[in-house]
Amino acid sequence: MSDYLVRQIEATPNVEVRLHTRVVGGRGDTRLESLTLQDDQDQQEEVAAAAVFIMIGAEPHTDWLTPVLSLDKDGFVLTSRDLPSRNWTLEREAYPFETSLPGVFAAGDVRHGSVKRVAGAVGEGSVAVGSVHQYLAEAAQFKGQAKS
Repeated sequence: MSDYLVRQIEATPNVEVRLHTRVVGGRGDTRLESLTLQDDQDQQEEVAAAAVFIMIGAEPHTDWLTPVLSLDKDGFVLTSRDLPSRNWTLEREAYPFETSLPGVFAAGDVRHGSVKRVAGAVGEGSVAVGSVHQYLAEAAQFKGQAKS
């Protein structure tokens, strides 16, 4: 999470941050009135609530990709223009959101340089789909040429 957002949340008196806590229930007749929270010791508590915002974290958890894809120093996946030339093996340029492994694309929070917002991830995903179509059309063309 951005430092400015952390400071803003900490300075807001009617916002409480609860770590290691799950929302296990909600109650209200016509709108949200309360939440049932469960901590990591399985203790439950019902709290008054008119709204809830969930932060699931900002770490990419991509260690398992290290042998296959190029990552930045923080573990975010490098794509297209952010790929070092030594990590790109084809003559063509990488398609938008294409990783160091041709035909594999990354969009959203896991990608280096993303804005870490849902709307941004949705936009990136739609562009990545266009890149997938390009990649598949190129693969089909190459396959057709190989058979002749």
